[in-house]
Amino acid sequence: MKKLIYTLMFASIITSCKKNDFVNFSGKIENKNSDSIVVANPQKGYKKVIAVDENGVFKDTLKVDDGFFSVFDGTEYATVYFRNGDEIIMNLDAKNFDETIIFSGKGAAESNFIIKSVINQQELTKDLEALLDLPQEEFNTKLTAYTDTFKSRLENKALDTAFVSSQKKSIKGLESQLSQMHADKLYMKTKLAKGMPSPKFVDYEKPDRETVSLDDLKGKYVYIDVWATWCPPCKYEIPFLQKVEKEFHDKNIQFVSISVDSKNDYFTWTDMIEEKNLGGLQLYANEDKAFTDAYKISTIPRFILLDPEGNIVSSDAPRPSDPKLVELFKSLNI
Repeated sequence: MKKLIYTLMFASIITSCKKNDFVNFSGKIENKNSDSIVVANPQKGYKKVIAVDENGVFKDTLKVDDGFFSVFDGTEYATVYFRNGDEIIMNLDAKNFDETIIFSGKGAAESNFIIKSVINQQELTKDLEALLDLPQEEFNTKLTAYTDTFKSRLENKALDTAFVSSQKKSIKGLESQLSQMHADKLYMKTKLAKGMPSPKFVDYEKPDRETVSLDDLKGKYVYIDVWATWCPPCKYEIPFLQKVEKEFHDKNIQFVSISVDSKNDYFTWTDMIEEKNLGGLQLYANEDKAFTDAYKISTIPRFILLDPEGNIVSSDAPRPSDPKLVELFKSLNI
């Protein structure tokens, strides 16, 4: 009896040693875009180029760390899930990439799940603005229907447990992101709507260390540029802003540029004002976030236009490089 047990243990070891430590990846691409495909995962430092023959057929073995990888055919990307030991076949028509891509073979369930999720998410967000404009109850109903369907698909017993865990985190993140975007949009439409009193900044410094508050500027239209010295799109707008400032220098409008640079970049800010001969009223927020938080500013530059009473004309006004800005000023008889 003992001899039989030892024999069985030895057989188990042999089987373990023979288990594939690579992925067999093959398939066919109709109407191919390239003579190769690229499998990559930048986070893992992995990249492999696989040749595609004249008939669109490819085949290779990949030694990977289990996880997500992108497959690029020269034009389009697909996300796949590889585990060593899988034998995955990918077929598609490059002319209708998302609609035709399908995986088969051992370990294909996860990649097919991803493709279906991509299509469903595209359907949900194809008109993102319309989705975010929905009343709260309608938005909640639509988002809940999407997430319930997603979670139901995760009950597929063919799916790897680690994959299921990652997808649960993914759907939770998407749900949170969309809910926050909807809340921010609702806030913009109500608290930051045209005619509403503007959130205020208090005692922001000029380069000479004198302070200015928003209330000090009442009586004129106020065009605010929220920017930073490290921001290329912000710096791109500078010559356009200088041109608009020159055109409206004797009009009833105050141009204000608020720097959100960190304290470490304070002198970079003062130097740039001098080097680029920045006009208008240059202010430094000194890492105070009350004003930018109130305006839900997550990216810069951001431009805001207020009326002489300190009420909002536009909480997301056209940039100086946009001809619509001058049109807006003229429509207000500034």
